[in-house]
Amino acid sequence: MQDNSTIEMRAFKHLGTKTKGDKVIWAVVVLLALISLLAVYSSTGLLAYKMYKGNTEIYLFKQFAFIITGVMIIYFAHQVNYIIYARVAKILFLISIPLLFYTLFFGVKLNEGSRWIRLPIVNMTFQTSDLAKLALIMYISHLLSRKQDQIKDFKKGFLPVIIPVTVVCLLIVPANLSTALLIGATCMMLMFIGRVSGKHLLLTIGVAMIPVLLLVMAAVIRHKTSESPSVISHPSSHAGLLVRVDTWINRVGNFMYGTKEDKQDDNYQVNQAKIAVANGGWIGLGPGNSRQRNFLPHPYSDFIYAIIIEEYGLIGGAIIMFIYLVFLFRSIRIFKKCPFAFGAFLALGLSFTLMIQAIANMAVNVNLFPVTGVTLPLISMGGSSFLFTCLAIGIILSVARNAERIEGEVADKNLET
Repeated sequence: MQDNSTIEMRAFKHLGTKTKGDKVIWAVVVLLALISLLAVYSSTGLLAYKMYKGNTEIYLFKQFAFIITGVMIIYFAHQVNYIIYARVAKILFLISIPLLFYTLFFGVKLNEGSRWIRLPIVNMTFQTSDLAKLALIMYISHLLSRKQDQIKDFKKGFLPVIIPVTVVCLLIVPANLSTALLIGATCMMLMFIGRVSGKHLLLTIGVAMIPVLLLVMAAVIRHKTSESPSVISHPSSHAGLLVRVDTWINRVGNFMYGTKEDKQDDNYQVNQAKIAVANGGWIGLGPGNSRQRNFLPHPYSDFIYAIIIEEYGLIGGAIIMFIYLVFLFRSIRIFKKCPFAFGAFLALGLSFTLMIQAIANMAVNVNLFPVTGVTLPLISMGGSSFLFTCLAIGIILSVARNAERIEGEVADKNLET
């Protein structure tokens, strides 16, 4: 693969503009959107009844509006030549850094974490980490494509790539550790595909594992000394980051050891999700028949996969996993077909992001991973994460569309000769 914007622009100059990209990915989008409508409508019935005085369809209509908006975003994003994304990648990255700073200190707080900023005119909130994640993958893909000749060199190849990743993850960590870890894991995988030295990657992983191991050790120590008072277990309401650290330790400890009978509230979400999975069995209770949606916190976002299993069984849950695997497989196919490095890295990096997020969400729902705040892509109830997911899919389809164009042009030339 080569990366040369001049060659790419010349290759696309005389080609048409109506190719729709990978049709299988389009089918995956439609299928997940339909599943989303059913799951969101089922999981928001009680909430809508309480909030809107019996109007249980309000969230269904809102989700339908998000889906229509998302499909429009996908369509317009896939019509853009993906070389344009290389040109705006650095700009978006530089914009995302001050936004993350602003969110960290002045953002909308929820559960002691500041993850959102409120847009002044439309009075809407969005997670700046979603924008930063998309901008970072675009920027890293651009850097990897430009530095293939120097990628094994620590100073000229590795440092320019790892520094942006480190900055973004450090700014996201205080409010959202899980998202920072997922972004870091995605970038590590992308750098591995991009031929970054294995020694450099292992060094980075080793450094990143230090705070993770410290959290595990803190959870073990707290469990062993749970009967004695602990300073960190009761931080001041003004402790800031200490409150988040305490939450992380609790979540890791609850995942490792469970909860005591007198402290079931500490693991309430996981316990209710387990009940939902147990209720579902193999074939489920049927659409709209979930019981735990009335007890499980956030059944329409973080724990929507547990509701899907309860209503459609383990078979339905396995089908969801299969759909995401099909999406990943088609994205890898785009990576292999794209003749230019930037497009290949971009499609693969964005697909890794969505796939890792989906795996993390599903793992939390079946208690294979500590509780996080990540949503299930294209299925959880609409928000900024839903729209940025659609933008990422549109960019992947843009790469697929242009790869097909070049492939068609080469085939036509071969026929002429």
